[in-house]
Amino acid sequence: MSDSRGGTKVARVIEKYDLSGIGARLETAWTAESGERTSLRDLADEFNQRVLEGALREADVSLSTFEVAGTYNALRHGSGSEETRARRRLEREGVDVGALTDDFVTHQAVHTYLTKEREASLPERDGDAVEQKIETIEKLQGRVAAVTETAIDSLGETGQLDRADYNVIVDVRVVCSECGSDHSVGELLQQGGCECAAGSE
Repeated sequence: MSDSRGGTKVARVIEKYDLSGIGARLETAWTAESGERTSLRDLADEFNQRVLEGALREADVSLSTFEVAGTYNALRHGSGSEETRARRRLEREGVDVGALTDDFVTHQAVHTYLTKEREASLPERDGDAVEQKIETIEKLQGRVAAVTETAIDSLGETGQLDRADYNVIVDVRVVCSECGSDHSVGELLQQGGCECAAGSE
């Protein structure tokens, strides 16, 4: 199946940066029969790093001399100063940072690409309640992010917000009331609870 046959954002970005094979990689990682599925959020980060690599190649930057993962994390998840330094480094290398970050995708966009264009779905498994719950939560997070991005764009365009190009991150965390450990909700559900519960047995 072609990676870029449709009109979703992921498909357009795949074609723009010639990311051949990544569609199959995303599908395989998301639908893994073994149960070791990669979350949509992690797949979005992986995809976006490949986009960054593509932008660097277009600017004739050697990937062997550039710290791609660290730069991406600074752009997407870093503090204001970290993001500024990453942007300036890329600009010095001749990368259009605005165009690059516009091409980054959310985990909801990855889900749309996989289900609508590649017609992928999670395998049916007996007792797969945990995976179904995780999937439901990820979809809700995607909706919250989409609504927030729309609100920011609208307020930015009307001048009620200083600008519209904010990165929206929706991250549901679960904190154990006994030991205080912090987990992503997906991690907690997949491992069946907190480590302190196992330690008390």
